[in-house]
Amino acid sequence: MTAAPLPSPLYVILDRDAARGRDILWLLEAVLDGGCRLVQLREKRMPMAELYPLARAIAERCRREGALFIVNDRADLALAVDAGGLHVGQDDLPAAAARGLLGPGKILGISTHNPAQARQALRDRADYVAVGSVFPTGTKEGFQLVGPDLVRALRPEIPDPLVGIGGITQDNAAEVIAAGADAVAVISAVCAAPDPAGATRRLMDRLAAALLMRR
Repeated sequence: MTAAPLPSPLYVILDRDAARGRDILWLLEAVLDGGCRLVQLREKRMPMAELYPLARAIAERCRREGALFIVNDRADLALAVDAGGLHVGQDDLPAAAARGLLGPGKILGISTHNPAQARQALRDRADYVAVGSVFPTGTKEGFQLVGPDLVRALRPEIPDPLVGIGGITQDNAAEVIAAGADAVAVISAVCAAPDPAGATRRLMDRLAAALLMRR
């Protein structure tokens, strides 16, 4: 069965390091103001005593706005704050176990770096398959560069939404959509932008135009 479409062609990953000290909730407001309705919280080092109230606030704000909120890596946190779903990588909680924990009604996204991993994501009942790194990125150490070609190769056999991730900017986002992605995930392109609301709007406009060109 094909998973439901994602609510936005832009998927903004909120990352404290990329935000350079700016408040994450302020950044969330900018992203929502820019028109994005798909966000993820990526936080690897914050103590749970601080992370839980932050995630809860994001979840509540996204519910009010009709946005989908995804938690990176932490199934326990996603369930505790009633987030919309969970995103796991190849080195995180196994996707099949995550699917079992989440239960019905929650989104599961899985990072993949080759065709075999993408096919396994389908077997693990992913709701979307992330593919990357599409371009060189400074956000993730030891990234595997796959280029838009992997998105293009996977498109015919992956019925679920495909999300390109890694090094995506306003200048190259349309290329990822042209290759077959349904959405692109960004971190620095929004979180590190001087005007994150404006950056979000410009990305949304370029993605909308790219999707129209592909029809």
